Amino acid sequence: MSDFLTKDYWNNRYETEQTGWDLRMVSPPLKAYVDQLTNKDIRILIPGCGSGYEAEYLAQEGFSNITVVDFAPSVVENMKEKMKHLQSVQIVCDDFFKHEGKYDLILEQTFFCAIAPSLRPRYVEKMYELLNPSGILAGLLFNVQFPENPPFGGSKTEYEGLFSEKFDIKILETCYNSISKRAGNELFFKFQKK
Repeated sequence: MSDFLTKDYWNNRYETEQTGWDLRMVSPPLKAYVDQLTNKDIRILIPGCGSGYEAEYLAQEGFSNITVVDFAPSVVENMKEKMKHLQSVQIVCDDFFKHEGKYDLILEQTFFCAIAPSLRPRYVEKMYELLNPSGILAGLLFNVQFPENPPFGGSKTEYEGLFSEKFDIKILETCYNSISKRAGNELFFKFQKK
């Protein structure tokens, strides 16, 4: 396993503030998606803690059952401290690929691009396993390759091939509302479990 996949690697990135992916706010495409959801009782999973902007926003908007999972202990502890006043957010220190539970919606925000491409088929299988029947996997994927990794990029064609066996591809298109430095390089997607 490469160094970037270890708990220590991700702990160090956060502790030294090497977090270039951190927008310091909710990602606009995810905010727009969340804003149109009407059922506040759905079970939501966010893999990868990050700084927790999406989880915090969901809680503020009245969603009552949010789980965030990450395997880097210091990241989890920081998020637990930050979110201690939010009863609707459960933060779990666990390996995503070993996580158990059932969810109606899983939000993807810079987790997929942080794992090695060799793990992508396992990611698809795990998402399928974690979702309830007709559950939704939605979020953002990069539509660009990067010279240094992580993040790991990809393409619309690659994602269609990867996800189409297990999911109905409802939306997979270039974001109209990305932040300027990501404009044209992000795909918003909504996949429904078959």
